[in-house]
Amino acid sequence: MDTLVNVLYIIAFSLFIYGLMGLTGPRTAVRGNWIAAVGMGIAVAATLLAVRDTGNWILIVAGLVVGVVLGVPPAIRTKMTEMPQLVAFFNGVGGGTVALIAWAEFLDTDGFTNFHGYEGPVVHIIVGSLFAAIVGSVSFWGSLVAFAKLQELLNKNLEKKLVANVKTFQVANIILALASLVIAIYIGINADPANDPTAAIWILALLVIAGTMGLFVVLPIGGADMPVVISLLNALTGLSAASAGLALNNTAMIVAGMIVGASGSILTNLMAKAMNRSIPAIIFGSFGGSTSAAAVDDAGGTVKSTSASDAAIQMAYANQVIVVPGYGLAVAQAQHAVKELADLLEEKGVEVKFAIHPVAGRMPGHMNVLLAEAEVSYDAMKEMDDINGEFNRTDVTIVIGANDVTNPAARNDPSSPIHGMPILNVDQSRSVIVLKRGMSSGYAGIENPLFFADQTSMLFGDAKKSVSHVIEELKAL
Repeated sequence: MDTLVNVLYIIAFSLFIYGLMGLTGPRTAVRGNWIAAVGMGIAVAATLLAVRDTGNWILIVAGLVVGVVLGVPPAIRTKMTEMPQLVAFFNGVGGGTVALIAWAEFLDTDGFTNFHGYEGPVVHIIVGSLFAAIVGSVSFWGSLVAFAKLQELLNKNLEKKLVANVKTFQVANIILALASLVIAIYIGINADPANDPTAAIWILALLVIAGTMGLFVVLPIGGADMPVVISLLNALTGLSAASAGLALNNTAMIVAGMIVGASGSILTNLMAKAMNRSIPAIIFGSFGGSTSAAAVDDAGGTVKSTSASDAAIQMAYANQVIVVPGYGLAVAQAQHAVKELADLLEEKGVEVKFAIHPVAGRMPGHMNVLLAEAEVSYDAMKEMDDINGEFNRTDVTIVIGANDVTNPAARNDPSSPIHGMPILNVDQSRSVIVLKRGMSSGYAGIENPLFFADQTSMLFGDAKKSVSHVIEELKAL
């Protein structure tokens, strides 16, 4: 049986890695996801085969049923606009599960004093469990805050106050981190429920303090940094799972956790580079939620509005049109209308491309997923580095709810909070049409000079309705 379990684990790990390779490109992403899912199914089956105490089968089956009942419906019903929230929530559940496993291991070993006949070294069990308890708690509570921010459950004024007091949270987190470390060392060395009635309280204190640290880490982080935060929390959940797997001597958890931790760390680093900021700068000095000190229109800029008919005429006689999607496109569920618009323009001989910024939307790849859902050609989706050289040759650029990733202040204004962040060079286009409900700022909470530029006109209203009106005008031409 042990040989069979190991063979199944090897097959599962191979499928994990092969499936992950598929996620590197949009054409193979769905297939890669299915392959990895099959691998996880095999890993679960192998783990069930390895269970020696059949008395736990009722609990195991009950856990599987509860997981399916609670997990599948949200995954099916969640709209694409809410996918970042679902990712954050599921990631948090993973971290919370790891923290509970660490707690259960503490109880099962009588405070790391009774390993039920195990004669090998136990340091990896103790260290792995305590690391999993801390990091899993941080990931769980931090992910819940990320979910609340993405779901807009927090009051906007409260969010601004939290971001403004980031230094206070930094000091508190240092204290909490030191307290967690001290308690973990005490538990690992001295905790003995047989002789110390308070031992069980210490492990609970560790979980609570680490959870509070998770709250305090994410609460003051602004919305502009949230895609990076989601990726970082995902990496932490993976590392905590691997650590718990080390404590339990579970190969599946170790390998799967390390794959998630490594891939999440790489993605976090790539996202941070896309914003030209270090990960510590994001965690300890986030921006977002506050307004710029000076309004852009104070410099003399004027906002010009346009109509659907004028926008249609501009696009119909253009040689090249670039569409820049942002979260506004997701909110309005305008991806299908945008696809129809692109098809109409291409029928008229206009070349249409889609410019994708790495941190557009609320999670990595958010815009790619939305456009793929509307069957936009993968070849038409261009990454920032590939498309930026095209803007100065573009007749019309359509910006749909993308604020910060098109803000030229990141390039031109050293005093701007987003200065140095790579952006899409939309301001170099001959004409820019921005689709927005109003003049509200983006995640970073700062004005966008692009909206006041001479070549820019604003088409106000719901993005889906605005695009539909443009489509009607194009058909009438």
